[in-house]
Amino acid sequence: MAHPVVLRNLIEQYETLQVLQAENGSDEVRRRMEDLAYTLCVSTGTRDVDTALIAARHRLPGARPEDDSVLTA
Repeated sequence: MAHPVVLRNLIEQYETLQVLQAENGSDEVRRRMEDLAYTLCVSTGTRDVDTALIAARHRLPGARPEDDSVLTA
């Protein structure tokens, strides 16, 4: 598992690119998001980006069990 500082950086980059993708959807942004998704998955030992984001957030300082719960409402 990657260091929490690295995970925070990956999360922030991915979330920023999500906004850019929603705004303009360029190929460059899409490729970078795919690279970050892969890195997040490898860093957290998961297979999809949503699970990777949840796992990464749980490794951050101050995370609580309720944060990013996989339970549906």
